[in-house]
Amino acid sequence: MGTNIEIKAKVKNPNDLHRLLEKCSDTACEVILQEDIFFRTAKGRLKLRVSASDHSELIYYERENSPGPKRSKYLASRCTDPAPLRTLLATALGIRGVVRKRRWLYSINHTRIHVDDVEGLGPFVEIEVVLNEGQTLEDGETVADEIMKKLDIHKADLVEEAYIDLLERNTTCFS
Repeated sequence: MGTNIEIKAKVKNPNDLHRLLEKCSDTACEVILQEDIFFRTAKGRLKLRVSASDHSELIYYERENSPGPKRSKYLASRCTDPAPLRTLLATALGIRGVVRKRRWLYSINHTRIHVDDVEGLGPFVEIEVVLNEGQTLEDGETVADEIMKKLDIHKADLVEEAYIDLLERNTTCFS
């Protein structure tokens, strides 16, 4: 299983964040349209990520809902034809919900930074520090904290839950 340290935060001014990231990023920004179909599971989260670029992945991950840098353990497998896989998983497990977003992908060293405009939720930023062999969780947390400072992300902006959880909560608030 791969491991990374993640933070998610609500974004007040996406334009300012994009300007900061353009200065800090090691690579050119990539814009990706994604649809994440979440399936019901006994533990963790299982999603089929379908991107407009014909890049699809089945991703299972375990992550606690807590503010601040948190460990995420994950497995991912690429797939070339997501439709039959979606039908199979929907039949076997049931669909929990769907998250649609426009994602701007940046990178700083071995850290992925996503600025997401999530349908029904608005703008967020995610920092994913990919841990290399020999790196500790504390090493990843230190990197996440440093990037948060560079990007002017405050602890009050941090979000505990996954997008699917936030969407479910919003739906139950209005039903």
